[in-house]
Amino acid sequence: MGRRAKNKQAAPESIEPKEPWTSKKQLGKRKAETEAEADEKSSSRPAKKVKDSIEKKKNAAIVSEEEDDSEGWEDVEDDANLKAQSKSLFRDSDEDEDVDADVFEGGLDDLEMDEDDDEPLRGPAQEFDFGSDEEDDEDIPIPSKAKKSKQAERPKKIIPTQSDDSSSDDSEDEPVTMKNMAERSRKLEAEAAEAAELDLEEFQAGAEGADSDEDGNIDAEPFHLPTAAEREQEKATGGPDVHTVQRRMRECVRALAKFSKRGEKGRARSEYIDQIVADIASYYGYNEFLAEKLFLLFPVNEAIEFFEANETPRPVTIRTNTLRTRRRDLAQALVNRGVNLEPIGKWTNVGLQVFESNVPIGATPEYLAGHYMLQAASSFLPVIALSPQPDERVLDMASAPGGKTTHMAALMQNTGVVFANDMNKTRTKSLTANVHRLGCKNVVVCSYDGREFPKVMGGFDRVLLDAPCSGTGVISKDPSVKINKSDRDFTLLSHLQKQLILCAIDSVSPESKTGGYLVYSTCSVTVDENEAVVDYALRKRPNVKLIDTELEFGTFNPSLNLTRRFYPHVHNMDGFFVAKFRVEKRSKASAAAQRGQAEAHEGEGPPPAPSVKSRAASSKTVETKA
Repeated sequence: MGRRAKNKQAAPESIEPKEPWTSKKQLGKRKAETEAEADEKSSSRPAKKVKDSIEKKKNAAIVSEEEDDSEGWEDVEDDANLKAQSKSLFRDSDEDEDVDADVFEGGLDDLEMDEDDDEPLRGPAQEFDFGSDEEDDEDIPIPSKAKKSKQAERPKKIIPTQSDDSSSDDSEDEPVTMKNMAERSRKLEAEAAEAAELDLEEFQAGAEGADSDEDGNIDAEPFHLPTAAEREQEKATGGPDVHTVQRRMRECVRALAKFSKRGEKGRARSEYIDQIVADIASYYGYNEFLAEKLFLLFPVNEAIEFFEANETPRPVTIRTNTLRTRRRDLAQALVNRGVNLEPIGKWTNVGLQVFESNVPIGATPEYLAGHYMLQAASSFLPVIALSPQPDERVLDMASAPGGKTTHMAALMQNTGVVFANDMNKTRTKSLTANVHRLGCKNVVVCSYDGREFPKVMGGFDRVLLDAPCSGTGVISKDPSVKINKSDRDFTLLSHLQKQLILCAIDSVSPESKTGGYLVYSTCSVTVDENEAVVDYALRKRPNVKLIDTELEFGTFNPSLNLTRRFYPHVHNMDGFFVAKFRVEKRSKASAAAQRGQAEAHEGEGPPPAPSVKSRAASSKTVETKA
């Protein structure tokens, strides 16, 4: 019922005397304090001060109700506390102000004013509902001099939306489920992409900037390209500081983009290239040979992006072992353990990208049970290109630690035979452990030199050669490549890769009904280890044709447009190269053409003596055929 009865009737007197009751709520909210004066018999309450017409802009409201004096608050006695409270509520605020005008004292009945004239009250009278105490009445806005704080105007609850950046903090506190997993993964991926782009702005801004920069937006002083003597002097004094190197790199990139306009007079383009290569080597920690070799692979702007991408780690990816589980079930199990992940892309149906994890991703019960394999996304590509079929004989010439081998075994559904070979016996231990953990029952582990494999065993339907390489595509994983590779290393590796690819071609059975394919791949981005090796194989084996890898993405060399290249700064994966060959039977036409050429040489005279290189190549070919 509340403090006042709805029927406007006084409550019956209680038999037992009661103590005075006062409400715990603040009486000012309902502005019912004016009714307290109706119970006062001896003294009259001073009326509210009437302000002058100059102060009409000030907001105030006095609400009065003309009711019988008999109507009062229920169970409230006239005591000192009530009088003091009502006095403080109505008079304290007025006493703080300076009174410059005459003060009117007396009751409201003594105030003479027209019924229609509400100007002294400054506003219409408000009607209030003195209902029950438990009703949540809306507070009537009271104009005030003080400014409203922005915090008070904010809603109590912020509803997160996809476009609201503030929702990320709230969503991070929520548990990871299948519903919010994709959204959170996209946010983390976007944040990582933005962080990578910020690192490149200082280089791209200089290259794309205008020629005239007189206001000093880029550099306060004009850029001067150091001479050879000045560079030697810098090296003798310990080298320039980081800011100087960054500025020189930015200016060299800007000048090389439009050398005819921005190049310094009297200086050659090669001098700018030598300077930026030296700065890249000192800034990123490469030796000058490797820095120049990688720099010449790309345009100037793209080269800086490549070097910058090698400084950031690649995303953590896992491959679902379809022999034991499905990707959907594996994702749900890992999400329940606090792992935030999502599918890598449409080009693979077994890959998952891990963004964050509350548990070690390589020590979960699912990992120990063989439900997935920690594997880089680029390592999926050679197996997808090879596409082994069930009941085939497949050879993996360099298989350790077993990521590609177990992937092929899963695609073959544990049928046929997969020969997993690795020359290093120490590495075969990890290969064997992964084969057993993932439940691959059609794998045979062996340890031979790949160059001996045609003699040991041949007649395979498909062969995968992930050749040993320099590792220039995985510098983010192995930074030691920056300083421990020389020209001799690339020469030896290229020679070894050419030997291995010829042995792999000879190991493929051209009479295979379902296969006859070879996939060559490396984790390198240099031409010596990729396109040069493919060109060598096509020249040495005329019965081999380069075919499409059937990979949906990747860049290619215009001279070999069927091969695929993958770069860290473009595809956000390790640098990789993939080429696919089809091995066919030696045709009779080619043999007849060779005999015709021999007869033509006999008619003209004795054929010229073969060179030392051709004799060595022919002897190697005879050995491989044997």
